[in-house]
Amino acid sequence: MGAEEAARRVDEGAILLDVREPDEWEAGHSPDAVHVPLAALAASIDRLDKDQPIVTVCRVGGRSERAAAALLQRGYDAVNLAGGMQAWQAAGMPVVTESGEPGQVI
Repeated sequence: MGAEEAARRVDEGAILLDVREPDEWEAGHSPDAVHVPLAALAASIDRLDKDQPIVTVCRVGGRSERAAAALLQRGYDAVNLAGGMQAWQAAGMPVVTESGEPGQVI
C-alpha cells in the first residue's frame, strides 16, 4: 500500500509498526509509529492487538514486507507500506525524532 493510504489507515486506528533498527528510528520516524525492530518481532508479536489492523514500515519496504508476512501467518491483519519511510517522507508525511524535532530517514 502507498503512503497516503497507510496514513489514512493509521488515522482510522491502524498501528504503524516500524521494524527498522534503533539508529534508523532515532534519526526519524512517524510520530504515530510503534517501534519493534524486525529482529525482536517474534518475541514481541503476542503483545500486538489482533483486532487492530497493522501497517508495517521500514526504510524502503523489504524488512517490513517480511514483518507483514510473519504477522499474516499469525492471524494479524497486516499490510506493508510500499517504499517504506522513504515513500512516507516523499509524500509529505511527518518524520520526527524522539524529542519531536524534525527527523530524517536514514
